[in-house]
Amino acid sequence: MEPFSNIGGSLPSSKEGTKLEHFACLYVIRGEPYRSGNCMNLYSEETLVGRLSKQMTPDFAFINPFISRQHLVIRKEREKAVLYDLGSRHGTEINGVRVAPHTPHPLDNFDIIKLAKGMIVLHFSYLFADQTLEIEPFSIVKRLEAPEPPLTIHWEKRECVVEGKRIPMSEKEYLLIRVLHEHANRLVTVEKIKSSVWPERSPGAEGVPDVTLDELNALIYRVRKKYGKDNFLISAVRGSGYVLESELKLS
Repeated sequence: MEPFSNIGGSLPSSKEGTKLEHFACLYVIRGEPYRSGNCMNLYSEETLVGRLSKQMTPDFAFINPFISRQHLVIRKEREKAVLYDLGSRHGTEINGVRVAPHTPHPLDNFDIIKLAKGMIVLHFSYLFADQTLEIEPFSIVKRLEAPEPPLTIHWEKRECVVEGKRIPMSEKEYLLIRVLHEHANRLVTVEKIKSSVWPERSPGAEGVPDVTLDELNALIYRVRKKYGKDNFLISAVRGSGYVLESELKLS
């Protein structure tokens, strides 16, 4: 996907029959694959911002894994741009305040929009994009610090960094997170988890380590509570195992 490079240029609308003259624009302050200072003109009655995926391409698509596929939408309502967070996992902020999902938030000139706690930063303006405005986002960039991802795993150190706070993993937490992450977004059977996390246990009748479901459930509950259920989104598949829906940054 090519970043926008024609500031103020003409772009096709992604929605047939709803193309308008551009009524507002978003400047990229931070957000791959776009360069800082690129302008995204708003043309449509409804503009979707999200993460590029095989399933869909939003109107403005970013590649950061912490951005939801359908993160937010900006709608033109009575000549006003109104932002709606679409229930994104890591949230949307306007001028430093996190917005409630599925709630209208009218935008004003010079609003700063942050996605996923600053992983993506956009500058909103009703002014049409032209070369004289290009320098403004760069002055804003200098005042913004590089953001920390919501969660980073350091495997060698056996620790997680959650919103800048270092949290050491216990042996069992480490083994559980490791096996789930090795099979991220796929089912990991109860038998596989028991064998990976409790290899020291004597085998039971079926040759699997003798671990009760209460022990396994307690460990999963502890991981969710300790590191944040939104950071480790572990879904149970009744009678089969667990799936880790992973968008984590590893090191």
